[in-house]
Amino acid sequence: MASKEKKLGRVVVVMGGTSAEREVSLMSGSGVLKALRDARVDAEVFDPQVQDIEELVSKDYDRAFLILHGKGGEDGVIQGLMEYIKLPYTGSGVFASAISIDKVMTKKVWESIGIPVPRGTTVTADSNMAEIIRLLGKNLIVKPSKEGSSIGLYRINDATPESLSEALRKATEDGMQVMVEELVIGRELTVAVLDKHDGQGLKALPIIEIVAPKGDYDYEHKYFSDETQYICPAAVSNDVRDAILAAVEKAAAVLGIQGWSRVDVMLRPDGSFVLLEINTAPGMTPHSLVPLAAKTDGLSYQELVCLVAEGAALKG
Repeated sequence: MASKEKKLGRVVVVMGGTSAEREVSLMSGSGVLKALRDARVDAEVFDPQVQDIEELVSKDYDRAFLILHGKGGEDGVIQGLMEYIKLPYTGSGVFASAISIDKVMTKKVWESIGIPVPRGTTVTADSNMAEIIRLLGKNLIVKPSKEGSSIGLYRINDATPESLSEALRKATEDGMQVMVEELVIGRELTVAVLDKHDGQGLKALPIIEIVAPKGDYDYEHKYFSDETQYICPAAVSNDVRDAILAAVEKAAAVLGIQGWSRVDVMLRPDGSFVLLEINTAPGMTPHSLVPLAAKTDGLSYQELVCLVAEGAALKG
């Protein structure tokens, strides 16, 4: 592992932060830090909530492993800082991060090139709730446009204008746009994409199927419950598999994703599917899905971490 230590140089793991996903980021970052140190890499922690930005400059790091989740971490903010101080960093650049964290903008980009997405619309307190229900149906998903980990997400069965208004009120945070989508019934899948530095760019890893209790893959079931089952590779036909993997790779490419990411997918009983959203700094906790897909593809957790770290760069 001595060569790995020399190749990566001095690495700072940027974790924690101030978003609603701070706790998840700390768990992810702890795993990344341990993996790097186990590989004999000189790695340290930087938490923007408790440390001064000056430390990122004064300590002369060679690269940053960005494992901040949510606002401030996946929205182009920390990426812009890395570009400004000229510190190579993992993952996507400023523009791709800013677009990808915004579910509304991501859907518009995907729709423009024919990638299937759920029917939906943005909504405000002044919206005609009855008309939204008429257009999208009575089973709905309400979610903030720039949150992850199912934070602020509400599922409404047999919606009424009153229940939709209440879900909107709960989902609204800091003036963030809120969107309403049709509830897509089917199998919940997720697909990681990874650059293995083999000249092929981002390639999709094996599909994972998520089987959550009562179909409710919420924050608790994502990170803390042992009840959720993960099946990798997912049992789907070759035709469906190939179509999903192609769509995911296309979806990542059009957004300008670099390094790695993960795309959430819903597969309907008839074999059709929709892409829900993309995560540009995927979780790396014990319950996270990119490590599972990588393992199925022959990469250990430590190998995955080092591979992502190797890809750290300035994006310009």
